[in-house]
Amino acid sequence: VVYQAAAGSDGIRLTMESALTARDRVGVQDFVLLENFTSEAAFIENLRKRFKENLIYTYIGSVLVSVNPYKELEIYSKQHMERYRGVSFYEVSPHLYAIADNSYRSLRMERKDQCILISGESGAGKTEATKKILQYYAVTCPASEQVETVKDRLLQSNPVLEAFGNAKTLRNDNSSRFGKYMDVQFDYKGAPVGGHILNYLLEKSRVVHQNHGERNFHIFYQLLEGAEDELLRRLGLEKNPQQYHYLVKGQCARVSSISDKNDWKIVRKALSVINFTDNEVEDLLSIVASVLHLGNVQFADDEQGNAQVTTENQIKYLARLLGVGGSLLREALTHKTIIAKGEELVSPLNLEQAAYARDALAKAVYGRTFSWLVNKINKSLAYKDAECPGRRSATVLGLLDIYGFEVFQHNSFEQFCINYCNEKLQQLFIELTLKSEQEEYESEGIAWEPVQYFNNKIICDLVEEKFKGIISILDEECLRPGDATDMTFLEKLEETVKNHPHFLTHKLADQKTRKSLDREQFRLLHYAGEVTYSVTGFLDKNNDLLFRNLKETMCNSENPIINHCFERSELTDKRRPETAATQFKNSLSKLMEILMSKEPSYIRCIKPNDAKQAARFDEVLIRHQVKYLGLMENLRVRRAGFAYRRKYEIFLQRYKSLCSETWPMWEGRQHDGVAVLVKHLGYKPEEYKMGRSVISFFPNLWLSHLGVCGNVLDYMKLKSFLQYDTFWFLLSSAITIQSWWRGTQGRRKAAKKKRAVETIRRFIKGFIYRNYPRCSENEYFLDYIRYSFLMNLKRNVPKNVLDKSWPTPPPSLCEVSQLLRQLCMQNMVWSYCKRISPEWKQQLDQKVVASEIFKDKKDNYPQSVPRLFINTRLGTEEINPKVLQILKNETIKYAVPVVKYDRKGYKPRARHLLLTQSTIFVVEEAKIKQRIDYANLTGISVSSLSDSVFVLHVRCEDNKQKGDVVLQSDHVIETLTKIAMSADKVNNVNISQGSIKFTIGQGKEGIIDFTSGSELLIAKAKNGHLAVVSVFSVRGCRAWEGK
Repeated sequence: VVYQAAAGSDGIRLTMESALTARDRVGVQDFVLLENFTSEAAFIENLRKRFKENLIYTYIGSVLVSVNPYKELEIYSKQHMERYRGVSFYEVSPHLYAIADNSYRSLRMERKDQCILISGESGAGKTEATKKILQYYAVTCPASEQVETVKDRLLQSNPVLEAFGNAKTLRNDNSSRFGKYMDVQFDYKGAPVGGHILNYLLEKSRVVHQNHGERNFHIFYQLLEGAEDELLRRLGLEKNPQQYHYLVKGQCARVSSISDKNDWKIVRKALSVINFTDNEVEDLLSIVASVLHLGNVQFADDEQGNAQVTTENQIKYLARLLGVGGSLLREALTHKTIIAKGEELVSPLNLEQAAYARDALAKAVYGRTFSWLVNKINKSLAYKDAECPGRRSATVLGLLDIYGFEVFQHNSFEQFCINYCNEKLQQLFIELTLKSEQEEYESEGIAWEPVQYFNNKIICDLVEEKFKGIISILDEECLRPGDATDMTFLEKLEETVKNHPHFLTHKLADQKTRKSLDREQFRLLHYAGEVTYSVTGFLDKNNDLLFRNLKETMCNSENPIINHCFERSELTDKRRPETAATQFKNSLSKLMEILMSKEPSYIRCIKPNDAKQAARFDEVLIRHQVKYLGLMENLRVRRAGFAYRRKYEIFLQRYKSLCSETWPMWEGRQHDGVAVLVKHLGYKPEEYKMGRSVISFFPNLWLSHLGVCGNVLDYMKLKSFLQYDTFWFLLSSAITIQSWWRGTQGRRKAAKKKRAVETIRRFIKGFIYRNYPRCSENEYFLDYIRYSFLMNLKRNVPKNVLDKSWPTPPPSLCEVSQLLRQLCMQNMVWSYCKRISPEWKQQLDQKVVASEIFKDKKDNYPQSVPRLFINTRLGTEEINPKVLQILKNETIKYAVPVVKYDRKGYKPRARHLLLTQSTIFVVEEAKIKQRIDYANLTGISVSSLSDSVFVLHVRCEDNKQKGDVVLQSDHVIETLTKIAMSADKVNNVNISQGSIKFTIGQGKEGIIDFTSGSELLIAKAKNGHLAVVSVFSVRGCRAWEGK
């Protein structure tokens, strides 16, 4: 039917072709539709055609191939974003946004975590692709104030990480020198609410060395070019990069395509958006400046051949910027500490060792600061579910932007790790696309012609296998005692993996190959081609050692970031830290687990030329990338396989409404329901296959119509044109339903707005009449004010008698508020009093009396406040039985040991002071020495100092009384409080300053002089007075007062 209609109506074809733009007619948009799909030349030619027309995106099924145009294209506007938003994958031309939107919709509809893997070599456009995807989500996802903050931080994290982690290389002016995996978290509404970044293997060696034509990390140049003069002055820097040794080795300080000054402004703004404080920015830039100053530290030999620092000015700057002692830093740069048999030995360094120590410190400081920076960004991006903090309510979409395969003239440890990473990603690509797809057909029992592809597991095993892999051998050589060198490592490699087909050295090569291999090199045959590595520096870079002296110095840093990066636990940890290669291998293993747990989408980036020129298409370079990215194998699998696969239950649930037999519920087996559904839809048996649990649709259904339509889009348009009447009937029906529903929604919205207007009007009128007597105009407002105040009071009512807070009432409720406050306080007081036991009430009564007598009057009163008063300090077993027999008719209320001073010679004597219902007894063992009736007690005197001496003043009219009593008690506040309350003499306690007079006998007086001193002393003075020296501590008293 399709062929007959197309052949019989030129009008249909002309109408359809006019809908296509010239861009759409260039090549094929999906390589699956390529006629000669097995030809690599045809593949590259299709890329060339589209590249010449600035069509940089092409599909291989669901995989996007992207060619870097090296120029700005007008295909990333908001209009383009809206064009791809919510649209089916194949309905629009290939684009980065289609991949982003498809992953986003899968994440929302299926609630399954997604990831987008962006791969390709340096300069292919991976970092730009990541930024474009983030921008797409920032524009198209739902927004709120909180979400906008997260969006801004996600976007602004890029310029910060690029400044500190990217650099100009020979192949790319903005090359990522670290691997980055970013998780973007979405809530149930589909809004980005958080994120997390993992970083991998920062190229720290670039800090101290760059190849010719390359630069150090961007941040150094941005700081020098863009920072204010005052900031540079504080950091001790000059604007000229040529002044710094770490910036001149590549002889490329300035680049025409990079505006460091503008980039500095972007970075400074981004830091504030990410929630960096001014102090944190200052500390961070101090570290960046310190790395530049470290590079300018120079050494010279002394008479013994030991290194000495010759640039003292740099040491002063470093000491200030890093917050360490200058002498300590100088010592750490020229000496190292060796611990042998528990003893520390300090050994001076020669010139070469000192330079190594300086560079190692610069790399360590920068590398650890970069990790701190990533963690800081993660904290600002962290998702906190306010409603359910313990529940994982966010789905995740991951973006992997990691270094591409690297082959330089000189390849070292960094290139080895980077290419190992690419091997692992290729292995993952094989597992998730080529191998898994073929295994799925076999498990489903679907007829399938296997596609041959290279499985790079053999190379991954060569690198990472336990005990036999290159990393294990490298670690073993780093850890073994003795003189291990890069050459001994190479010899061990030759001995262990000499028979591996993908490994070659000068010793193992034939005569012809030896000419291209030096003795210190080995060659690996990667999936992307051969790479020759120089082992020079492998052991040092793998050990990544920093002398203990330098670690100790950094641990003492006053710079908060440095102090955080260098933990003291490193100095005491006896375990040897993991090597750099092992850390990288473990982090890669975790990354693979993360990626395997998500539904992947792929963007394969291609660099068109090495010169970074627009419109230049280097066929040799592109053929190499097509090969190592595995694009041809991927295309063959897609062509041989099935374009659309779904499990029976998902397919039936999605499309059951199209058939009356399966709607609304299919009662039988899922397999049978799907069979009924596809038969009803008119599919032919050759157009689909049914496996054990999935149904698959073959892409040749599309390809059979290529003679008429040219591509899938044409076919779909032709089919829709032939069903024109049906389409317009359905469209008009949909419009009718939509208009009715929109009308209903509009009426509801209008009613809601009307109610809102009425409420606002009543509030405004009530506010105007708020000070008038209650009337119809203000009653709604006053009721709301009353309700709001009472609800606020309910939430903030005081919880105890000490809480004096109270919500501020509106003017109309001031009187009511005061009454409520009094009632509330009375209720709390009543509740509190009801809970007090008799014992505690007695204790409080005594404390109140003590406070009335002594507070702010006697120095040692604050010390007694937190101490409970005891009922008695002497038990009945400690009082002589004869005394108890004498006092048998009187109950002892309180007893305490005291010291009595004689009235004449002031000789101290140990006594017991007993209080009964009506009398004070001074007792010596079995004898009552003095009896003082409360009626005869005229007063009590005590000093204002911290001593414990007091005087009981007694009437002398009775001959039985010998005069006043001078006593000393270790619990003077407690004792005097008990006496004052028992004798009802609270108002007769006299607190004196300087001296106290007391009666010795009939008509005679004695004097006690009180002074402060360093130690306690009570003795008779030369003037015949009793001298009391008390110890007084201001700090102690204040501390007690605080309690």
